[in-house]
Amino acid sequence: MLKGKTALVTGSTSGIGLGIALALARQGASIVLNGFGDTEGPKAQVEALGVKAAYHGADMSKAAEIGDMMTFCAAQFGRVDILINNAGIQHVAPIESFPPERWDAIIAINLTSAFHTTRLALPAMQQANWGRIINVASTHGLVASAQKSAYVASKHGIVGLTKVTALENATTGITCNAICPGWVLTPLVQKQVDARASEQGISNEEAQKQLLAEKEPSLQFTTAAELGELAVFFCSPAANNVRGVAWNMDGGWVAQ
Repeated sequence: MLKGKTALVTGSTSGIGLGIALALARQGASIVLNGFGDTEGPKAQVEALGVKAAYHGADMSKAAEIGDMMTFCAAQFGRVDILINNAGIQHVAPIESFPPERWDAIIAINLTSAFHTTRLALPAMQQANWGRIINVASTHGLVASAQKSAYVASKHGIVGLTKVTALENATTGITCNAICPGWVLTPLVQKQVDARASEQGISNEEAQKQLLAEKEPSLQFTTAAELGELAVFFCSPAANNVRGVAWNMDGGWVAQ
């Protein structure tokens, strides 16, 4: 379905980003990966699906490096047809003791980076009259949790950016939508599980159960593969008129 298209997925060397990258690759899209840690393993996984893959190590908190990445994508593949803004970090603390430098970093990586990639990807999409921009938000883009001020603010901001991008391109072949996952067992969430297990002296399995029970009625994690298939739907002709939505895949979290 996506043969001949190129997808840039930020924060895609593991977790949700890699799951989305692999799902798009299965549909024939060339993939540009971005992120930290192991890069050759994820690149090999994508290439094993029979598509071209490239990697750019842009620090998503730095506008100049994001610009370099977008130039790299154009040089490698012509343009970015599908932009997945997924890069994100987290810090948990009460507002009065929240480190200002952590606030700045979270807003930069979770929100501002999506503005930069979007503004740089749109001209080529507009010229082609086709594009898909998918912002990975969170249930925390729809509802809040205590001690996550920067994360919640950034994800609410991503949902707002999604709506504006969709409206500004509403009469074109470019759509913009947000995916709002509940708990996904990514390395980011595993850190929270580990911390809970350590603090309470309980097993990792019990810590996972507690975490799910507090928020997610289904009592099961959403998977990166499931989120990848939702991204594929957004890229399909069936979603041509799905514009500006914040689609939660959260086991009933925000239905409560």
